[in-house]
Amino acid sequence: MAGLTLVTMGAMTANVAGYLLQLLASRWLGLDGYSEFATLLAAQLVLAVPALALQTVVAREVVHGASTAALRALQIRSAGLVAIVAAALVPVVSMVLNVSVAATIGALLVAPILVLLSGEQGLLQGRGRFKALAVVLGAAGVARVVPAVAVLAVGGGPAPALIAGAVGSAVTYAGARLLTGSAEGPVAARLPASVVSVLRASQVQLALIALSSLDIVVARLVLDGDNASRYALGTVATKVAFWLPQAVGVVLYPRMAHPEHSARAIRSALAVLAGIGAVTVACAALASPLLPIVVDEDYAPIQGTLWAFALHGACLALLQGALLSAIAGDRTWLALVAWVGLAVEISVMLTVADSIGQLIAIAVACAAVTTVIVSWLALLGKPAQPRP
Repeated sequence: MAGLTLVTMGAMTANVAGYLLQLLASRWLGLDGYSEFATLLAAQLVLAVPALALQTVVAREVVHGASTAALRALQIRSAGLVAIVAAALVPVVSMVLNVSVAATIGALLVAPILVLLSGEQGLLQGRGRFKALAVVLGAAGVARVVPAVAVLAVGGGPAPALIAGAVGSAVTYAGARLLTGSAEGPVAARLPASVVSVLRASQVQLALIALSSLDIVVARLVLDGDNASRYALGTVATKVAFWLPQAVGVVLYPRMAHPEHSARAIRSALAVLAGIGAVTVACAALASPLLPIVVDEDYAPIQGTLWAFALHGACLALLQGALLSAIAGDRTWLALVAWVGLAVEISVMLTVADSIGQLIAIAVACAAVTTVIVSWLALLGKPAQPRP
């Protein structure tokens, strides 16, 4: 409980900072500019998937006895690979999303930095150093958001704001490296998971992040500019419900990776996530009348569906808990169900939806069905086993 409380505080600090950035950007950039900014943040999140995967793999390998030096080597190789992919994707993302090359560079620049930072977070998570992990999580959110907000406040556009956020993330990585300490042990003390293991975990995380982010991209394709921006703001409620209980998975993950505790840890995680999700949806429904006051009257049309956006995030939080257990037990094939759910969601959205209400209804239905199936399979699975 102490670890859960500390990590929750750190994660909430980071999340509140992120939501503040979204709200201020929606005011300062206007409907058209905010749509571009929110879409690039979604693309940035997708490319940062290897960072999330590396943290889970590193934490699992720490539980199984890998040396810090070996895991740092894995961290550097993974960051190098992500840097190459990010550079190659700049012109593609710019063209597909119809945004400037400079803004795209600003969005994707942070990806390899986040990989390095997540490797340090994985070391802290696997060692059970939740107080230090909470500090890093909170500092990462604040250091990334404050420079971006400062740039937007003086009239800067999406590109300089995103670059400023990347610089803040680099500063956080340097601090996290000091917290985790030097690399104990030789690199070959125990061969940890390879980059291939990180890629397998990445496709699990990618399925989850895609389910939580690509609806914004689809909204930009099927809705007019104003409604696309309204939908983008509605997804802030999705992100709140999705990331608010993040600490549950972070704290219970090392137990999921332990053969003697994994089954109970999975059941506990899903139960707690379901309870938090129910409360979050209720709060979103009660707070929805405040939306035009907090943001702007231009966004008033989505206040009646705010609870649905929160329900979408709550379903995805449960799905994240189930998929984390899959990575902990090295059963990444469970992500296939999530990929099928994503394919169905995008296909139906592109062929049927033409309003905000229809888009979020499809997103909620697909997320709910996918979550039930993956959770059921996760509970039926064998306990996690360390590799020899």
